[in-house]
Amino acid sequence: MKSNDAWDQILDPGEQVIWQGRPDAGFAPHPFRIFEGIFGLFFASFALFWMTQAAKGGGGFWMFGLLHFSVGVGIILHALFWDSFKRNRTWYTLSDRRAFIATDLPLLGKRLASYVINEDADLRLIDGSPASVFFASETMQTKGSVKTRPIGFERIADGKAVYRKIRNIQLQSADRSADT
Repeated sequence: MKSNDAWDQILDPGEQVIWQGRPDAGFAPHPFRIFEGIFGLFFASFALFWMTQAAKGGGGFWMFGLLHFSVGVGIILHALFWDSFKRNRTWYTLSDRRAFIATDLPLLGKRLASYVINEDADLRLIDGSPASVFFASETMQTKGSVKTRPIGFERIADGKAVYRKIRNIQLQSADRSADT
């Protein structure tokens, strides 16, 4: 696959794009998001209950609950639709040396992350329809623990083919390392 002018400014000399794709943006919330949505439902329900009880007292005091109700509805909407929205604004590119993940999200802007593919990359295929191929991880420090999040091409139609391409890049990287 020939790279275009935009990629010529990003790729290293001699590096070539070998695959490009996009994740399936269909509705498929992450299991953790279900708990987030349930929390938002309870949050919004309690705010609604509070507003109805406050409205019985007369006056406009009940309107202070609108903020909490709105936050609860926002949590529900985030839980249901954020992952699909984010995937709809994500692009994947694989070169013969690196994997790129590009996003264009409101308020966050355009971002491009690249991950070197070498023999040490933790390559995993999650087969399915659609499939996911993970090749890196990110460690995040939280208040009481350390969490590791896999990074890769999520929910792609041609997961097995992309996995084989990345595996070939790993093998070529190992050959280059052995030659030096």
